Amino acid sequence: MKILGVDPGSRAAGWAVVDFAPSPSLVGAGVLRPPRTGSFAERLSYLHAELSRVVTASRPDAAALERVFSGVNPQSLIALGEARGVLLLALEEAGIPAAEVTPAEIKRAVTGSGGAEKEQVRRMVGALLGRRLALDAADAAAAALAYGFVAVRRGASFAAAPRVRSSALAGVRRRPSG
Repeated sequence: MKILGVDPGSRAAGWAVVDFAPSPSLVGAGVLRPPRTGSFAERLSYLHAELSRVVTASRPDAAALERVFSGVNPQSLIALGEARGVLLLALEEAGIPAAEVTPAEIKRAVTGSGGAEKEQVRRMVGALLGRRLALDAADAAAAALAYGFVAVRRGASFAAAPRVRSSALAGVRRRPSG
């Protein structure tokens, strides 16, 4: 079972595919960086097209997308929401069930602490998957791992991936790599 993790952003969107059979391993990861020239609509179109290519190439069973619910700058938060929208659209068009997971749930599942720093998440992802990733790609891999740990624990089938609720991730700890 392969899970695509997505760390949304309008300037950089991380992605990572993690295969959970028999234990978590990294299939691929990267960062989608729209050209800074052109309109915001063109950047959104780029994100949609590139994530669609990733989905076509990797054929994941499910996806986990980081949910964003607060921000300091309202304009940045709106842009991020619009980027999340086109990324979710790409997943929906491909028929990939998508779960939305909060940053705290992701951090808790990967590091054991919902307040972990970005670099700590990156180090744990590297330890679990055996590869150091760019920050955005590491965040995407962490989302895939968090969702995958819950799904594996439940013995879930990915034909119809359940939406992850906060209560489902409560108490989830880092899964041993061996």
